[in-house]
Amino acid sequence: MTDTASTQGFTFESLLEAVQPETGGREILDPATGELVGRVFVPSVSALDEAVATAEQAQPAWAGLGHDERSRLLALAADAVEANAEPLAQLLSREQGKPLNGPNARFEVGACASWLRATASFEFTPEVLVDDGQTYAELHYRPLGVVGAIGPWNWPMMISVWQLAPALRMGNSVIMKPSEYTPLSVLALAEVLNTVLPEGVLQVVAGDGAVGEAMSTHSDIDKIMFTGSISTGKAIIGSSAGNVKRLTMELGGNDAGIVLPDADPKAIAEGLFWGAFINTGQTCAALKRLYVHTDIYDEVCRALTDFAAKVPMGNGRDERNELGPLQNKAQFDIVDSLVESAKSSGAKVILGGDPDREAAGYFYPTTLIADIDPQNPLVTEEQFGPALPIIRYDDVDEAVDLANSLEVGLGSSVWSSDRSAAVEVAARLEAGTTWINSHGGIDPRIPFGGAKQSGYGLEFGVHGLKGLGQPHVVVG
Repeated sequence: MTDTASTQGFTFESLLEAVQPETGGREILDPATGELVGRVFVPSVSALDEAVATAEQAQPAWAGLGHDERSRLLALAADAVEANAEPLAQLLSREQGKPLNGPNARFEVGACASWLRATASFEFTPEVLVDDGQTYAELHYRPLGVVGAIGPWNWPMMISVWQLAPALRMGNSVIMKPSEYTPLSVLALAEVLNTVLPEGVLQVVAGDGAVGEAMSTHSDIDKIMFTGSISTGKAIIGSSAGNVKRLTMELGGNDAGIVLPDADPKAIAEGLFWGAFINTGQTCAALKRLYVHTDIYDEVCRALTDFAAKVPMGNGRDERNELGPLQNKAQFDIVDSLVESAKSSGAKVILGGDPDREAAGYFYPTTLIADIDPQNPLVTEEQFGPALPIIRYDDVDEAVDLANSLEVGLGSSVWSSDRSAAVEVAARLEAGTTWINSHGGIDPRIPFGGAKQSGYGLEFGVHGLKGLGQPHVVVG
């Protein structure tokens, strides 16, 4: 641990060297080119046991520092991320595929620093429940102990910070299990953070699915934070029941957006595009099905197509590009299959839909599908990629019913020139968050979580901190 971020400055080469094994390891390939990025050591379940033992030993002293000192160190950790932002972004771009420019790799690294700093700044004091002259009661939140954080491949660094920052702030130690697709990014992030944090407080075990399963059943891991698919989330819920482990689950979404008939198509086109296509559509809370009133349907399709056609896609290290490849072949195949199904059903492709399946990278072109049946799989299944179905509706009740018809509810949005009308529709949507005239924007101060099968538990802000503590009421 050091006390200033400036004492450890990495280059891309030194950062990559720090997280790779000296020999052997599993190859990690660039999804844009197929070229070797680096290698990662794949630990066994026994390595998890060793990490948990280390975390248990380090946690009491970390908790004993108190909120002020932990917050000071988290702010220094944010400084360390900023001091090493470019090599972190370069590695993230090569491993995950997202471009350096636009709302992508540099944006993600910057968000890591912002979230660390914001989480360090939240005031968190005991809450007085009753003070009536006869009874006095306070609500405290104590550290849980060891938190296991299992993250995804789409925003590997940023979501890791969403998990580790509040856990550490609350006095827990953290063990992170990154996706097998993007382990180097998370290992590199931890390497930077650990130039500031005490030894053993934050560890990464970059194992396979067996390690993730072992985390959910491990008797000495007190809480699991998971971001990923509904199916994996259900498996974690089931396997963690044996020891009543605490859980925060941020699961899949298939977010609906509703465009009301008074919306201005040209004014909302850019917001609609980035709501759907940020990170090339690989975002849990992205706009994945768009319901547009018939009165302005054709205008919205034209305006969205005009904007989308101008956003460049390609290798992420070309500064001109703002969209990149899908991160892995499996995800490419999912998107490709869903779009082909939509085309076969008679839906109209108004942009894209024609991937080069022989290319070295997993590039799927920006695709817009119009005149599609509301029950088509491209609408009802989460595509998690750059293909947006646009569904026509005749009245708002119909649109609300369609938006609420699926067993997911992470986010949603309403688009209108009349905010009061939009708020009325928003109140009827079954989702953890509903945005007005935007989609997917998040803020470290504003709680975020899912409804229905999109998960439970809140992240961000003071509500997120509370989820990483054990409530303890003191009376008298």
